[in-house]
Amino acid sequence: MRLTTALPLLPLVAALPTAQHSAKPLPLIVWHGLGDRYDADGIADVAALADEIHPGTLVYPIRLAEDGSADSRATFFGNLTTQLASVCDTLSSNSSFSSNNTRIDAMGFSQGGQFLRGLIETCPGISVRSLVTFGSQHNGIAKFQNCGTWDLVCKGAMAAIKGNAFGEWVQGNIVPAQYYKETNQTTGEPTKNYLENSNFIAKINNERQNKSAEYKQRLASLDKFAMYVFDEDKTVIPKESGWFAEVNMTSMEVTGLKDRDIYKEDWIGLKYLDRKGALEFRNASGGHMDLTEKILTEAFVDFFGPEKLPLNSNEQQVMFEEL
Repeated sequence: MRLTTALPLLPLVAALPTAQHSAKPLPLIVWHGLGDRYDADGIADVAALADEIHPGTLVYPIRLAEDGSADSRATFFGNLTTQLASVCDTLSSNSSFSSNNTRIDAMGFSQGGQFLRGLIETCPGISVRSLVTFGSQHNGIAKFQNCGTWDLVCKGAMAAIKGNAFGEWVQGNIVPAQYYKETNQTTGEPTKNYLENSNFIAKINNERQNKSAEYKQRLASLDKFAMYVFDEDKTVIPKESGWFAEVNMTSMEVTGLKDRDIYKEDWIGLKYLDRKGALEFRNASGGHMDLTEKILTEAFVDFFGPEKLPLNSNEQQVMFEEL
């Protein structure tokens, strides 16, 4: 979804009782949503707000093409495995973002949130401190979005699916299909078709029998993982996916994260993150991506900025032995 709301720098920021930091804030990567582009005004406003709150913040809006129109098209068409690998190579080879030199922070809007999480799990060349997502689909979507009347790119992507969301071509080329989750209408459990053929969401959620220990360890290394869900979100179905909840679309019964196997068996490190106080479940008022400066300022103040004192090596070793 496009980040369309302009975010003028209001007196709210200047009124914040923030201390002056001598340490430099960590770099921030931002991944936009479906139909948006890295050079959009809304993304530029977010970068400006980040620098206003934490002066000197280096912000990199993730892009899959230098041309904004091509970058927007890539939010609908492309292979997520290839896209994540490309972003990983770009960041890993840049000394400002590589894990060889620094940790970084990450903020994802709508589908950009689960893409950043997938990047954290699969990219060994970066080290992320805090991940903040807004209106994301961490447990996938049960329905595809409606396209605008004149949004021909969106309509083209939806037409390509044609009831065959888990076909090989669709899973390799249509981005929203790769985080579509099909469940049994009676039991609410994921279908065999989904588990066997999903190119992205089943994989990064470690839902298959063979689970990646690396995905779990990398996500568990976060200091903070904050997930914002919009109270009146009608675009993401179900909106509770932003908190990893499962919704039976027949009965509409919601199974929260902590009652699901992904948490109880700790498939991707969420239970570990919760035990160390790193998981944050937050609400935002309004519909999908109705972002305000107030809610963004809250996120920047709470989760981003200069590096805090690191754990010593013994403390780090004890923590990872618990995994």
